[in-house]
Amino acid sequence: MFAAFDTSNYTTSAATYDGSNIEQHKIMLGVAEGVRGLRQSDAVFQHTVNMPQLLNRMSFDSVCAVGVSDRPRNVEGSYMPCFLVGVNTATAVSKSLGVPLFKTSHQVGHILAALYSAEKLELVNRRFVAFHLSGGTTEALLVTPDSDEIIRAEIIAESLDLKAGQAIDRAGVMMGYKFPCGKKLDELSHNSDRDFKIKPSMKGLDCSLSGVENKAKQMKQSGESDEDISRFVLTYVTNTIDAMLGGIVKEYGDLPVIFSGGVSSNSMLRERIGTKYGAYFAAPEFSLDNAAGVAVFAQMKSK
Repeated sequence: MFAAFDTSNYTTSAATYDGSNIEQHKIMLGVAEGVRGLRQSDAVFQHTVNMPQLLNRMSFDSVCAVGVSDRPRNVEGSYMPCFLVGVNTATAVSKSLGVPLFKTSHQVGHILAALYSAEKLELVNRRFVAFHLSGGTTEALLVTPDSDEIIRAEIIAESLDLKAGQAIDRAGVMMGYKFPCGKKLDELSHNSDRDFKIKPSMKGLDCSLSGVENKAKQMKQSGESDEDISRFVLTYVTNTIDAMLGGIVKEYGDLPVIFSGGVSSNSMLRERIGTKYGAYFAAPEFSLDNAAGVAVFAQMKSK
């Protein structure tokens, strides 16, 4: 059995993995009404409060290794204080059990969780493209096998300004909905029959999403419905990801593509990109922040 912890900016997560099945435990961090995010100090405090509750739900019988995410990405200087809570917990558990501790990045955890959910873990042995779409990240990564880190991810396309999750959440909060807003906008968009013709703002393979927020504000001020605004925002994001992936296919060839991150749960994106490119998507519980992929990492490192 492998135990794992992830304390990202919006979810306290723990998981156990027996080599075939994963059991997840999560608590979403609270965000005040009308606020578009959390300060790191608030996230650290909430993780500290939440972690004992998760530990009480878990069994550590037969745990032979512990995994933890200790940084956002596997690049120099990648750091966020919120991950320290997970590191401290994982260190205590591994020391008390006398088992190895394996550290990886939040992003690697997302990718491995998505591969597990899509039943495509064998892709760690070959090149593939991974999209990580969240409030803090909108990136396309060229992923290759790595003897030390299991997988190595190189950014080949990204948003140059606003991230996909930020665009969605800012529009939702502007309309008066509680952060995070992705699920609500998804629901609202299904009640709009508008067909928006949107040309993405691209610079090579990179994109710009700053125009989404400004246009959504203009639509709200003009009295347009929340349903139409939601459909506009999600169409803009979907068209942009479509353009990014289309360019990647031309430049890098027809590689397998996997999507992770909370924005990947969006139904419009999944239907369009899944149908057009044959891309793989994690189930929502493995797309959102989680410790599942970190548990998979611990199992692979133990092998």
